[in-house]
Amino acid sequence: MPTEQTLRVRSAIQTFLHDRLQDKLSKLAIDDPKRVALEAQFQPATWLQDAARRVKQIQAVTHALKPIHPDARGTNLYRTPTQLPQHELVGSHSLAGNFSSDVVGNAAALDVYKFLKIDIDGISLLDLLLAGDDAALHALSDDEQQAKEWASAFISLTQERGAGISSHARAKQLYWMVGSDASADEDYHLLAPLYATSLAHAVYQDVQEARFGEANKQARAARREGKMHDGVFRDYPQLAVQKLGGTKPQNISQLNSERGGNNYLLASLPPSWRSRLRAPWGIRSVIDEVLLHREGVRAGIQALLDFLLTDPPANTETRRQVDEHVAGLIDDLVLMAAELQREWAQAYGETWTADARCKLVAAEQLWLNPQRAQHDEEFNAQWQAMDWPAQIGHRFGNWLNAQLAGKLPVGEAEHRQWQKELLLDEGEGGWASTLHSARTANAAPQYIPSRKGNAP
Repeated sequence: MPTEQTLRVRSAIQTFLHDRLQDKLSKLAIDDPKRVALEAQFQPATWLQDAARRVKQIQAVTHALKPIHPDARGTNLYRTPTQLPQHELVGSHSLAGNFSSDVVGNAAALDVYKFLKIDIDGISLLDLLLAGDDAALHALSDDEQQAKEWASAFISLTQERGAGISSHARAKQLYWMVGSDASADEDYHLLAPLYATSLAHAVYQDVQEARFGEANKQARAARREGKMHDGVFRDYPQLAVQKLGGTKPQNISQLNSERGGNNYLLASLPPSWRSRLRAPWGIRSVIDEVLLHREGVRAGIQALLDFLLTDPPANTETRRQVDEHVAGLIDDLVLMAAELQREWAQAYGETWTADARCKLVAAEQLWLNPQRAQHDEEFNAQWQAMDWPAQIGHRFGNWLNAQLAGKLPVGEAEHRQWQKELLLDEGEGGWASTLHSARTANAAPQYIPSRKGNAP
């Protein structure tokens, strides 16, 4: 007596056969004599016998050779994600249990694969047979021996075909270095890569959802209109599409046919950095108006403030910790200057400080636009005079005191200390070493004059 599960599987099989038969009959006239032959052909026992024979013409795969070259003949592999080595890089193993197996071979036999993909409570008929499910086995036939023969034939869909693993002259190959001697043949493995068709299908589905899915459409519209949105917007810029199979994508594989031959290639490009630096016009002082807005600067000031508010003892360790906090802020200042010198000269020309829109104080013009000294004799003379570095130090001391004022009693002594730490910063890439390199390059005096008077 068939079990309830057997009857459910058998019903699913009958529904599949009935639907395919009706699709074919709908194309024939009522009195067409071919209708009788078709109805006989789609009797369950007859169709299953034929399917068990034709299944040898196709193979279930997760890694296929034909997408590499349409005329390549060699081994295809069926490896579930759990059978693959697990590592941190994205690959077929990342699909876990949510993957689509593909099928290659004679396109005329693809209906057998569709049959084996019949869904029974979220599990395919093929997976049930692979798991040795008794209900699925008995659903094929009341004759147990016959059912086992058919099941064995259907299961062979996932097995490697041929006498052994082989490649082909038209398959791609590459030498992968596994040793340390590039001149030694034995330090290479010869690899024959296969197309990860299950992974390609998962990527295609994800990109399609991002491009045309309703949820992402709403997120895209909100982003375009500058509106708040609870969802996440996903985008794949600079996509390329590789067409496989031409006008007959089914000749490559079943999944390739479902994609219409389209296979997405993600952009493989170095990052194109877009400067977040603002235009120089209208700024009187980058120390006062730009530095504080750089990433990490506010946090650095807060860390210094938090430490000083603990009222640490006046000893060497306290001085060391204060110096470390201030050194971090000096690093930010030096990095900012390097970026501004490069970016503004590239964007606005090497004499950008001569533009009437530039409102920077004279010392900061000399600091941030050294390129102008090569084109402007008067500007070069001011740069060579080398009194502007002390003015930058004075401005930095004023700025840092202003950040701490109101929370700590800071004054002239602290100001002198901050200025001194900037001007004597001899670390690699620090203020003093950077300035020394600039002075050498421009044959300027090798000293920083003491600052006199107030900075402009």
